[in-house]
Order: sequence, then C-alpha cells, then structure tokens
Amino acid sequence: MDNSGQRQSDSGGSDRTTEPEGEKPQRPRETGGGFLMGRPFGVPVYVSPSWFLVAALITWVFGGQLERVLPELGAARYIVSLFFAVAFYASVLVHELAHTVAALRFKLPVRRIQLQFFGGVSEIEKESETPGREFVLAFVGPLLSLILSGLFYLGMLFVEPDTVVGVLLAGLMISNLIVAAFNLLPGLPLDGGRMLRAVVWKISGKPMTGTVAAAWTGRALAVAVLVGLPLATQTGGFGDEAEGFGSVDSLTDALLAAILAAIIWTGAGNSLRMARLRERLPDLRARTLTRRAVPVAADTPLSEALRRANEAGARALVVVDGQGAPTAVVREAAIVGVPEHRRPWVAVSGLAQDLKEGMRVSAELTGEELLDTLRATPATEYLVVEDTGEIYGVLSTADVERAFVAAMARTPS
Repeated sequence: MDNSGQRQSDSGGSDRTTEPEGEKPQRPRETGGGFLMGRPFGVPVYVSPSWFLVAALITWVFGGQLERVLPELGAARYIVSLFFAVAFYASVLVHELAHTVAALRFKLPVRRIQLQFFGGVSEIEKESETPGREFVLAFVGPLLSLILSGLFYLGMLFVEPDTVVGVLLAGLMISNLIVAAFNLLPGLPLDGGRMLRAVVWKISGKPMTGTVAAAWTGRALAVAVLVGLPLATQTGGFGDEAEGFGSVDSLTDALLAAILAAIIWTGAGNSLRMARLRERLPDLRARTLTRRAVPVAADTPLSEALRRANEAGARALVVVDGQGAPTAVVREAAIVGVPEHRRPWVAVSGLAQDLKEGMRVSAELTGEELLDTLRATPATEYLVVEDTGEIYGVLSTADVERAFVAAMARTPS
C-alpha cells in the first residue's frame, strides 16, 4: 500500500534548447502493471494480468461446486461461475475504494488501485499523520467487506437457496466474510496489521515502534499460515461444510499456504524496510546535495562558461538576465552532448531549460518534503535558492536519486 511514484505533470523543456524533442523531460507514462478499468474518484483502477489466472481458477472450482448443487445447469455452470469471480472481485474493489475514499478524505494522495492475484492494493503515497487516522484508514476496508457480507445475507432471505441467485448470494456472503476476517488478522501488510500499528503508535507515541510490532506480528502470522493452513484442512479444521464447498488436496493446500505466507512475510518486511527508510530520509538535504553554480549571461559561449565554472570549483551553470536574476539552468546532459571543438561556438542559451513554476526549490528542504517537491514538477535540474531569494546552486535529480539509493542500501530488512 505504500509506495513509489506519483502522477506527475509535464515540466516540458525550454523553447530555446537545441536538444532533440525526445530528450526533454516528459511526464512518465502512467502504468499500473495491468489494464486500466476506470478512474473512480479520480484514482486509476488497474487489473493485473494475474487476475485472469485467479478468475479462471475460481470459475473452475466454483463450477465444480455448482455441478453438485445445481446439476441441471450443465455447462452453463461455468458462465455462472465466471459471473461469481467477477462479482467477487467487484467486492474486493469496493473494499479498496473504502480505503481510497478515506485516504482522500484525509488529504492523502492515492496513486492507484490494483486488483491482482490475491485481492487488491490501494497505493497510498503518504503516511497518516495521526494514529487515529491510520486506524480509521485501515478499518474501513474490512468494515465495507462485512457490510457487503451482511447485505448478501439479507438477499439470501428473499430467494430460494437451491437456485442460481441463492447460490451466488451465499458464495458472495461467505467470500466477503473471509476477506474481512483475513484482512483483520493483526499483522502487516494486512489491514489488521495497520490497525495494530496505530494502537501501538498511540500507546508508545512512536510510529516506528508500531511498525516494528505490526511487522514482526505479520512475520509470525506468515509462519502460522504456512504451518497451520495445511494442518487445518487435513484435520477437517474448516468443518464438514468447507469439505463440500472448497476442499482441495493436501498438495494444493500446502502450495496455497506457501503463497499466502510468502506474500505476508514479504509485505511485512517491505513495510518495516520502508519505515526504517523514512527514518533515514531526513539525511536527504537539498543544501548538502546541491551543486555549486556560477551565473552566466545567455549569450556566453559554452567553453567560456565552463572555464569560469572550473575556476570557481562549480559544477553547474545558471543563466541570468541583465539584472542578475536567474532565468534558466543549463542541463548537464546537454553539455555532455556538445563536442569539445564546438563549445566555443555554442551559446549556453541553446542548452538551457527555462525556470518554470516548481523548479525553484528552497535550500532548507529535506526528506519526504524534498522528494514530494521534486515529484510535483519533474525535471533534471532545479534552481536552489535561499529564503532571501539568493541563488544557492543547482540540484540534480541524479544526485538525489543516488543519495536515495544509498539510503536504501543502508536500511536493514
């Protein structure tokens, strides 16, 4: 649910640049690892290709159950089963939309919703500011699944049980109840784990303490699923009704348990890693990452501008007007693309990118605030200024990325 990347606006390039159009900063194509199905509340919903595998599996398994309950359906049972698979994932989408609406209500940006192999994921890009909001944000998903389960149960009261509609309502009631119960288990990355994190955060006053407790509980839960699920099915732990509706052989049970345990273990580890990374993010400071720059006039030859930069020990160039006010930054990639023998004949204005809104950043920015500022206006270089408006230097996106990767490398799992 966490996570990387944002929808970004196109920063464009200077009309004066001589670089090929394809080299200008462009808004990255929004991809969701699947098929875009719509944008409820402005949030894109993607269906992962793995969903089709699960839909086929659900259709086959549920179709087998329909053959015993409603044998008169014949081959049409698989059409009914496919409808059940789609309706079930529609319920999962409602679960995720509950998280999304709550996040938007709390002014937390949501990158996308993705329906995939085991359920769905709402990618919320920022952490909740308070443990109370974190608890609510996590709880609304299972709550909606419970409400759906109740609604399907009420629907069952008005239809005959041994009919297509009755069987579908029963299946959707049970499946939503399972989704709610599973997500309420107290371990990350499940909703119950986020609720546990919020409780520990509230008691300790430290969000990191809550994350550690919920992540390790999640890892313990993964081990319990790996060992307990096959044992429960082999010993009839789900009861006679489960034996008739969804039992599978021991090998399939073990495989399912291993997949679920791996997902929970990996998700718990990633949550812990991201929390520890956030602790290190304050080390990312615009002031320390900024390259010293020299101001040059727009008509200055590139060779002369580079000579001045070398003399001053600077690594960047800022184009200024006649009053000394900055108007553009010279892109490093553009400089590298000019052969040395042509540099005396190329003016820096031909390699400059105009300063647009969002490309002036404060030297005091740090951590997530710095990253959010850069994501809001994608560019290769930014002008860094003091609070007084004085030029401090140029911040390269490449330098920030290297510092971020280094911080991740130092973060234990």
